[in-house]
Amino acid sequence: MAIIANHNADAILAVYPFTPNPAILKSIMMVASVPILASVGGGLTRGTRSANMSLFSESEGAFAVVVNGPTTVKTIGKINSMVDVPIIYTVVSENSDIDARIKAEVDILNVSCGTEIPRVVAKIREQYPDFPIIATGGPTPESIEAVIAAGANAVTYPPTK
Repeated sequence: MAIIANHNADAILAVYPFTPNPAILKSIMMVASVPILASVGGGLTRGTRSANMSLFSESEGAFAVVVNGPTTVKTIGKINSMVDVPIIYTVVSENSDIDARIKAEVDILNVSCGTEIPRVVAKIREQYPDFPIIATGGPTPESIEAVIAAGANAVTYPPTK
């Protein structure tokens, strides 16, 4: 919480490797002074639970909800039926069915697939020249520059020590 309360970022991408939890999201939103993009599941947590977490996140002030890479089109539909904030779909592989997720009305893609990020961003940008893309950029200035050059509209990176 101390890092979330004291930083110079433009927003917080609040994703973590656990089941989405209202108490965690509420805590983050209470201390953050910038917009929150809130993780709502999509892997083991899916369907109605992800849709409910999305509604909770929106009601607590999240600017967008973030779904994991394996999130199904059906879950995206449930979320879309419950919230008005943007839905961000996390692309974890170049083999992700991005077209299906765009047709399901995700609003933004979040590319996070290891060392392949610049290549995957460039591939997506070629197929969808105007679609918003966030990409993981850290940990070096060169890697951040690479995802921007590939076509990312925004870059995420973990807090530094």
